[in-house]
This record gives sequence, structure tokens and C-alpha cells, in this order.
Amino acid sequence: MVTTQKKHIGRNISRIREMKGMKQETLAELLGISQQKMSVIENTPDLEDAKLDNIAKALEVPTQAIKEYSDERMINYVNNFYDNSSSQGNSFNQGMYTTFNPLDKLVEAYEENKKLYERLLAAEKEKLTYIEQLLKK
Repeated sequence: MVTTQKKHIGRNISRIREMKGMKQETLAELLGISQQKMSVIENTPDLEDAKLDNIAKALEVPTQAIKEYSDERMINYVNNFYDNSSSQGNSFNQGMYTTFNPLDKLVEAYEENKKLYERLLAAEKEKLTYIEQLLKK
């Protein structure tokens, strides 16, 4: 006989929050509650739907994602996401390629350095002229 284990909603909230790189304090702040209250919620096995809806909005996930969260599902989702993106011409990875010409950026940096050098040189010449005038007096 297979028994299905009841989902621990608080633990699911904690895992999703951590996956999003969000601190407990940040989520608490978004919900207008203390960090201690957020800790209590994350240790609560079940929550009323109204609270769960608010938390889901703050986490920017569907309420159902919190209710049905499992590590296995998340691993499958991530694996499918990467598998699908690579089979679609690496559309996910296309964002990692540069959309500018590196040589153009190098030339821009060179030109900027040249301008800065010329300004520095002009300032030094002004200083030298000023010092010469002071010495003549």
C-alpha cells in the first residue's frame, strides 16, 4: 500500500524562496510581517488559502506551485527547460553571446583614454605655466 505524504507548505515556501535567492527577511518585508513570523510560517505544515495566495504573489509563483512543490518536479522542470532550449537552437544560450563588436568597444576605450590623457596633459601645462609666472614675479 502506497501512502502519499502530506505536503509541508511552509517547507515548500522556504525552498521556493531559497531557489529565488530571496532572504527570509526580504519575503517578510514584502508581506508586511516580521522575520520571526515568516520563520513560523515556514515551519507550519499547512496554511489557509488567503495567506498562501499573498505569499505566492510575493514570491511571484502560482499558489499551486507552492501546494504541489517537490524537489523531483523542480529537477524535472529544470532538466526539461534546458533540454527544450538546447533542442530549439540553443535559444536559452543565445543571450550569452555578445551583441556588440568587441573591437568597437576596444576602439571606444582607446579613444576615451586618449581624451583623458590629453586633458591631463593640458592641466599639467596650465600648472607649469602658472608656476613659471609665479617664479618670474
